[in-house]
Amino acid sequence: MINRLNIRLVLLSVFLVFEASTTVHAQSELWHEASIELKGAIDAHVHGAPDSGPRSLDVLEMTRIARRYGMRALLFKNHHTHTASLAYLVNQTIPGIDVYGGIVLNRSVGGINPIAVEHMAVTTGGWGRVVWMPTWDSEHYSRTLKPNPQFVPISHDGQLLPDVKEVLTLMARLDLSLATGHSSPDESLLLIHEAKALGVDRIIVTHPMAPAVGMTIEQQMEAARLGAFLEYCFNPLLPADTGKAKPDGGLPIETMVNSIRAVGTEHAIISTDLGQELNPIPTDGMISFVLKLKANGFTQKEIEQMSKTNPAKFLGLQPLHDE
Repeated sequence: MINRLNIRLVLLSVFLVFEASTTVHAQSELWHEASIELKGAIDAHVHGAPDSGPRSLDVLEMTRIARRYGMRALLFKNHHTHTASLAYLVNQTIPGIDVYGGIVLNRSVGGINPIAVEHMAVTTGGWGRVVWMPTWDSEHYSRTLKPNPQFVPISHDGQLLPDVKEVLTLMARLDLSLATGHSSPDESLLLIHEAKALGVDRIIVTHPMAPAVGMTIEQQMEAARLGAFLEYCFNPLLPADTGKAKPDGGLPIETMVNSIRAVGTEHAIISTDLGQELNPIPTDGMISFVLKLKANGFTQKEIEQMSKTNPAKFLGLQPLHDE
């Protein structure tokens, strides 16, 4: 009786090990398949150390990992200082991948500050490509999420302020790309319209579905109609309790899919907005994002358009030969 029991336990153990190994193998195959698609991809929204807040990786390690997957480029964002100098140093240190930077017009750089924008743009190497409107210091962010008496306004009575128009004019002259930051939906549409009129050709609405912005599908469609890209980040899909940077979160993938389908993949850019402590690293986030999009019916061609072709256009890069 004991021998029979032992034999059954052994057989059960062998079966469980086989099932587990089969499952792990299947999962690793899926992961490997998705990771291959990172070759040539661009993540146009990552955060890395050094920063004034905690980050999971420094920019060198993050870039080396991205290069290992064959990614084409990263765009580093810092809410409090420009990243053009950082991009230059990383590009000098790590060949085989390009890193770009920009400036966020929060109070730490003087708010809506044309002088800061110009110095960012002419920083050695020319790797500074993007100007974000205020994020954590935006009036909209202050009124909806975190009160801040020192917020940086960009509009009044439905009109952009003169210094915002001055920055947009400068951006057109310097051939810079515009990201709308944590502006309100109405402000974002104002920015797109005015930027286009002043000659800024490359525009992205920063994570329109995140609470920091909060665009409806109809507003997202209007932004696309006006000629902007819309940025769909992996970060809001994470559960709300995965890190200090996640007071929100848990957005259903189906909700994001509906928005992307509504605006069209020709107007969509996928990014991660990762690098915060306790969150996945950007490359893992992008692989997971690709798997989720594939599971929801997006084709390889559509994913490549959102992860390679469109972000390259936003950064003013030439398309790769195989795009």
